[in-house]
Amino acid sequence: MTGWSIRLAKPEDAEHLPAIERAAGRLFLEVDGLTGIADMDPIPADAQRAMIRKGHCLVAESDGRIVGFLSTQPHRRELHIRELSVHPDMQGQGIGAVLLRAIGVDALNSGFAALTLTTFTDVAWNAPFYARLGFETVEDLDAHPRLKADIEQEVAHGLPRERRCAMIRFLD
Repeated sequence: MTGWSIRLAKPEDAEHLPAIERAAGRLFLEVDGLTGIADMDPIPADAQRAMIRKGHCLVAESDGRIVGFLSTQPHRRELHIRELSVHPDMQGQGIGAVLLRAIGVDALNSGFAALTLTTFTDVAWNAPFYARLGFETVEDLDAHPRLKADIEQEVAHGLPRERRCAMIRFLD
């Protein structure tokens, strides 16, 4: 028994997601050079609601409380993972991995060819975590202009370019 379950997100869940993202972001206080991430604004509930309405967002619940989520945005044949956050008091239980596996099944069944995301290269729960789950670093960003633009936007918002990467997992 895991003590938690996952399901498709509903619009009314959006109100709970910024607090989870903010709590998870506090973990960056322990990462050299990235402590400012902890103070960044989470995705607003209205933006979360808009993503949820597109039908490919998931939440994790424990005892009726949302404890994690995965938000996505479709881009042609790719489903982009905009945010994956698990509340710190629920981390280490496999919730993030299950959310990623479930969104992969959903994306494949919905006709998407790949999952994409942008993340930190050198933070244990970022690129190394995603790599263990089948994601590969996009080496040639010029071949992926949308992901290149996402990283440029992140850099414009203060994230260090040398620590950011785009990743992709092809679905089959």
